Formats: sequence, C-alpha cells, structure tokens
Amino acid sequence: MKSLLILGRQPALGLAELESLYGAKVLKPLFPNAVLVDLPAKEIDFKRLGGSIKLTTVLNILHSTNWKDIEVYLQKMVPEHLQYVPAEGKFHLGLSAYGLKVHPGDINSTALRLKKLIKETRPVRVIPNKTQALSSAQVIHNQLTGDTGWELVFYRNGQDTILCLTVMEQDIEAYSARDQNRPKRDAKVGMLPPKLAQIIINLAVDRVQGSGLRAQSDKITILDPFCGTGVILQEALLMGYSVYGSDIEPRMVEYSLENLDWLRIRMNGDYDIRLEPGDAIRHNWALGPEPSALVVAAETYLGKPLSREPNEAFLKPIIAECDQIHRGFLSNFARQARPGTRLCLAVPAWRYKNGFKHLKTLDYLRELGYTRIDLKLAPASDLIYFRPDQFVARELVVLVKD
Repeated sequence: MKSLLILGRQPALGLAELESLYGAKVLKPLFPNAVLVDLPAKEIDFKRLGGSIKLTTVLNILHSTNWKDIEVYLQKMVPEHLQYVPAEGKFHLGLSAYGLKVHPGDINSTALRLKKLIKETRPVRVIPNKTQALSSAQVIHNQLTGDTGWELVFYRNGQDTILCLTVMEQDIEAYSARDQNRPKRDAKVGMLPPKLAQIIINLAVDRVQGSGLRAQSDKITILDPFCGTGVILQEALLMGYSVYGSDIEPRMVEYSLENLDWLRIRMNGDYDIRLEPGDAIRHNWALGPEPSALVVAAETYLGKPLSREPNEAFLKPIIAECDQIHRGFLSNFARQARPGTRLCLAVPAWRYKNGFKHLKTLDYLRELGYTRIDLKLAPASDLIYFRPDQFVARELVVLVKD
C-alpha cells in the first residue's frame, strides 16, 4: 500500500466516500480510524475529501510497537534522509502517534533527541505534543507539509507500526472561512457543515461502479432540490461541477444566489450556476438530454429541530410529516429522472432509546422506483452523521433510479 489516510470523527463516512471515488479494491481499512490506499498520494484528490483529515505517504513497516524500538530506528533514519530536504531555512519536525502505548511526554523526549542530532547539520525546530497526535492547526501553522517540514506519523496495525510522512492536512480554517463568512446564513434551516456537503457530493458522484460519470467534472451537473443557502452547491462548484439548485422558499434561492456570487468573486471563478424556486414535490427540473450528466446531492427536509430526546407521541407526527415530503419528492423525481441516475440524500434520523428511528419511506424505495446502494466497506446502516448533543441526525442514503 502506498498511502495512508487518517479518517475523521465518524470513519465510516470517510471510508464510504473513498470507496465511491476510488473503489473498494484499492482500500484496506485499519481499525479504528485509518485506511491504506494502493495509490500514490499525488493521485488522491485530498482537497475534495470531507471525511479524511490527513493524507500520508507510507515510508516503511516497522515490526514493533515499542516506542523505544521506534526511536532507535528514527535516530538512524532521520539524519540519513535529511539530505533530501532543501538546506535553506529552518527545518521543522513533528511526530504523531496513533494507537501506540506512548505518553506525549515520551514523544517529546524523542523529538528533542532527534533535534540534537539534526542540529549538527542545520537549524531545526520540533513541534511539541500535547497529545499523541499533533492537531491539524499545528501541522498547518508550522508548515510541516512544506518543503522544509516533516510530520512523521506512526500508526499501529496489530504488532506492526506503519511509518508515514504527511503530505496534506485538512484545512479547518479554510472550511470555517467559507462557511462562516458567507453573506447569507440561516440557522432555522440548519447548518450543513461543508465537510459533510463534500461527502454527500462524493457519494453521489460515483466514479467507480460503472455509473457513467468518468467524464470531466465540468461535464457533470449537481442538482440540489432542497438547496437552502447553497452549501452543497458551493462545495460542488469548488470541485469543478456545474450546479442546479431549487428550493420551495424563494428567499432561500436568493440567499443561495448571493452566497454563490460571493464565492465567484472570492475565488475569481467563472461558474455554471442555475437556481430557481420550486417545491420538490411538484417541481419540474430541466434535466437535460444526457443521462450520465446529472446527479442529485442534497440535504432534504430534516423536520422540527429537537433540543432533547423526544417521546414516541411527540416524534410520531414529526416523522409522518417528513415521510410525506420525502415520498412526494422521490415520486416526483422518479417520473422525470432517467434510469441509472444516482442520488445521495442526507435525510433525517432521530436518536431514540440508544438507537435511531428512521424514515418509513426508506422501506418503500423499490416501490418508488429506486435501489439503495450498500457499499462494500461501509454498510448503509453506518452512514449516519450526528454529534453527541444532537437528537436529529443526518442519514446518508445512496440511491440509483431503476
């Protein structure tokens, strides 16, 4: 395996995303939160991945999980490989461990001993560990993925340790900037995280399973029939797709238009955008002549927000309302979509008695004209995005029109 990715807080989502983009054959999941990829890092489009936080190149497999053994190896390896680092400027070194029995203080001690070796040939700064693994902010701010920086990653795999070099780190500040700085936001319609929007898009645009979407990005249009303030449309534009959005609320369409215009100016881009008001239950979309040129990526109607776990009597009418809207949309779209059209919908699921209650609509997908896709490495039952303090989750449902 050539690369290793550290996955996000809910690893199944990142794994599903990678399978949709690159196929299960090149992936080997590692418990609890990583995946080996049989592709060089340069062939992985990391910036479009919402479910992975770190992209690394595999350097070696060490047949030990003992930190002292690892340090002995580093004392030999690091000086030998410094010759490949440009001599100009101060060298920055960081160490991150995953799953190893090592205290952050021991990692810092190793880093300081390595610093002493490196200082014999060049100036160096080591990045201190507060936890086993450095934070994304530490990696980015200290330029550990630059020409004169290294973050060495140690991931335990059984009785071995996989040694990697970080190539890219998820840029949290960039996500925050394009989320929080948008001119129009509306908490009442929900706050879809840009990272989750990326995952939804990547699950919709399947490039592996014979969906016909092997064309260039600019040949594909992302349709969001519940576009809200345009988060999915924004992320789709940044990936290079054309976008087509609609929403039952004209105000939301105006918000999306203003947000996407802000993005166009900020990124100095020339984007293909179409927006229109429309009730997803009744609207007729201009789907175009090419069956493989359009996919659906959307966060649908999530129902009433909840601040605490509901009882069954309170929850029943909420689910009934959501089911009515989802059945109506899926029936309407089925009459218009061509066979093979792919969808990824973030639909509501409700936390209830240590589990989840789901839309009843999901039990009738075949009757509505759809087949639900179950990925090999990330079962459909695992594709639920939620935070510990939330009672309305987002269940990612991948469908193909029959």
